Amino acid sequence: MELGQISLEPLTAENLYEAKQIERSDIPEDFVDTVDELMELTRYGLEHGCAGRTFLARYQGVCVGVILLGEAIPWETDPAETRCRPFYRLMGFVLDKRYRDRGIGTYVLNETVWRIYQEFGVRPIMLGCHRDNVDGERFWLRNGFHKTDAMEGSDCYYLRYPS
Repeated sequence: MELGQISLEPLTAENLYEAKQIERSDIPEDFVDTVDELMELTRYGLEHGCAGRTFLARYQGVCVGVILLGEAIPWETDPAETRCRPFYRLMGFVLDKRYRDRGIGTYVLNETVWRIYQEFGVRPIMLGCHRDNVDGERFWLRNGFHKTDAMEGSDCYYLRYPS
């Protein structure tokens, strides 16, 4: 597979319908927000001047995923190591089930992180992953995140520090 055939573009009202067609029937909404919810979070970030981006990912021109990475608004449930320091929160990442296990997810994640670092600066990244999402946990650990002891509801927090 040629990973150079992957591109990222902003998630917009114009490509929102296409993003909603991502095949994610095997991923409960408890695990990852819907594209509509990610779009609402994107609008909130834009309206409030938060640093970050939401990208639609394409492989060979086909919409295969959506990822939102942005400036974190601190929550009471955040791990202690994130207190009193700026960090990014990965609010959502979904990849079409027909395109998983090909390296596309890792490429999209790392390209998104690189772009955010270039535009807004380098910070740690945190995300929540549902405690029953075994495939998600495996992906995050493989991509440099470590599991913390902190939880928010059914989500375990994972952190990745800049290398």
